[in-house]
Amino acid sequence: MKTYKIYLATLILGLSLNACSEDFLEYEPEGVLSSDNVATPDNAEGLVIAAYAGIGNDEMVGPLTSMWVYGSVRSDDAYKGGGGRGDVGEIDRYEQYNLTIPDQGDFMAPRTWTNFYKAISRANFALQVINDIPDADYPDKAKRQAELRFLRAHSHFILKTIFSKIPYITEDLSQEEIAQVSNDVSDEELWNKISEDFQFAYNNLPQSQEEVGRADKNAAAAYLAKVRLYQAYEQNDQHQVVNINTSRLEEVIQYVDEVNGSLEGDFGNNFLDGFDNGPESIWAVQFSINDGTTVGRVSYVTGLNSPHGTGLYGCCGFHLASQNMVNAFETDDNGLPLLDTFNDSDIFNSVLPDGTSPVAAGLTVDPRLDHTVGIPGRPFKYRNTVNSAGDMVYNFSWARDPGVYGYFGNMKEQQAPDCSCYKKEGPFIGTSKNIDFIRYADVLLWKAEALIQLDRWNEALPIINQVRQRAANSTQRPMDAGATDIYNISTYTSFPSKEYAWKALKFERRLEFAMEGHRFFDLVRWGEAEEVLNDYLAEEKTKRDFLSNAEFTSGRDEYYPIPQREIDFTGGVYKQNPGY
Repeated sequence: MKTYKIYLATLILGLSLNACSEDFLEYEPEGVLSSDNVATPDNAEGLVIAAYAGIGNDEMVGPLTSMWVYGSVRSDDAYKGGGGRGDVGEIDRYEQYNLTIPDQGDFMAPRTWTNFYKAISRANFALQVINDIPDADYPDKAKRQAELRFLRAHSHFILKTIFSKIPYITEDLSQEEIAQVSNDVSDEELWNKISEDFQFAYNNLPQSQEEVGRADKNAAAAYLAKVRLYQAYEQNDQHQVVNINTSRLEEVIQYVDEVNGSLEGDFGNNFLDGFDNGPESIWAVQFSINDGTTVGRVSYVTGLNSPHGTGLYGCCGFHLASQNMVNAFETDDNGLPLLDTFNDSDIFNSVLPDGTSPVAAGLTVDPRLDHTVGIPGRPFKYRNTVNSAGDMVYNFSWARDPGVYGYFGNMKEQQAPDCSCYKKEGPFIGTSKNIDFIRYADVLLWKAEALIQLDRWNEALPIINQVRQRAANSTQRPMDAGATDIYNISTYTSFPSKEYAWKALKFERRLEFAMEGHRFFDLVRWGEAEEVLNDYLAEEKTKRDFLSNAEFTSGRDEYYPIPQREIDFTGGVYKQNPGY
């Protein structure tokens, strides 16, 4: 798809796609073209590309791709970071839980709502055009319709996980009908609408596509598995899990078994330029650089999150690993995680005068820690020498506000400053590294989760061990002297009970996807958000004063409020989520 960027830029300019109302209900590509005079195969192809671009048109204050705010900072994985609580204070409200409000203007969650419905509008406009083209004139018609319905379902899926109750907008609706679509429908109805689009994609797409980046049957199968997994945890109006639907779990296994993929040989490959669209990438948004456009199509969604005091990056020190999450990587003498006691003591919790963190005697960790977190004294992005990128050993001085947020950093979403993928615009950093929505490790662990919930936990054992073995093999990248001698990770020999297997699965998901934006959504799906997060806060408040008044309220804080401006715009057609 990266080869289409110049054409895409021209198309978007011609359609005036950005010259439209901020509210999604009024958003329609405008200009000299309309669905009545662009119904040709050539124009339809361009509209499909524009729809793909829509899912990557996010920004630091209205993310569509990286869920670092909604899934990571909102969980026990990370702190907001930055220059104190007032720096992008809207995110601080989310981190405190009890300060989240519906009337937040056009920033973060409300902007994400708008951006996703703009993406949905692009998909629907393209479908309107393509639906009117005779089949004989457009051999790829069914395939392109399937791609567009995949993109539409993708956008609705993420909106559902963020806001719970959303309107499902399709191409057959007029503007007047769109304004009357209610968001007050059951979870079952919404999940089924999403799955219908993915099922159409599954039925009409080839197993793989010659043009890398297009949706295919493989990605549709993976997404159907994900939808059915979420749908299996049936919740009441207070977001409590009241039933786990075993037939949905069987569907998860069915669709997972149809996904072709494999794990990268090294865990770190998933987060490095040069490995885009590899065997583990099932579905990813595509970015590019040096593509003939002025600044390239790079992602700035994590542009606030670079290390702050290095002189190598820019701004602004957001998205910092929590002490709780760092502690989770400690292993016992057998190389297994401390499922129940990991947070009994802190690791790397002090700093020497030289700005590094000492290693406690006898400490052993899962090597994924050094792929995930910046820790003073340990290599950053696998660099430990002074080169064209500078001194890449993480230092205490890289922390922007350690008195508030501590000094751990994030690593997965960063690239080395000498990477050809790296683009700096003012103080903000963008890269052309793709962002994976689904990678194969996720697919494997969905199957393991379904098997455990179906009381088949022994079948889940080799799946979880496959993920752990890859982690054990991921120690070969350049590290400084002594960096690897604390690694100790092994696979499980057995699961003595369902309870033990369930703990192991949940812990494995946290370690594997730490700071990738999955954690909060996992906790909500399992119905465990209140218990886990309030336990986290009770301990973390003794270490981080800024969380002193934070509290998670069950039945409210599992989802964000519907933006008040959208409720006002529809004259009350939309109903607010409970508790707001």
